[in-house]
Amino acid sequence: MKAMDLHCDNKTTIMIAHNPIQHDRIKHVEVDRFFIRENIDKGCIFFPFVKSEDQLADILTKGVCGRLFNDMIDKLGMIDIYAPS
Repeated sequence: MKAMDLHCDNKTTIMIAHNPIQHDRIKHVEVDRFFIRENIDKGCIFFPFVKSEDQLADILTKGVCGRLFNDMIDKLGMIDIYAPS
């Protein structure tokens, strides 16, 4: 079974997920940290770093510039159903 890639643009989050000692300082991720840590140890999840400008989820959660918006739309394979054909 291939590990699922959980792409993340936050290096601190990746470090916390891989370092169980660091978890003791983080109080607001109590349940999720055990789930993520356990699945990293099992090899079910891989945590590659993704530069912020390449994080496709940003198009759904943040305002991005026009060029970046169009690039992300293309990468996601989204189309404008109202565009003239």
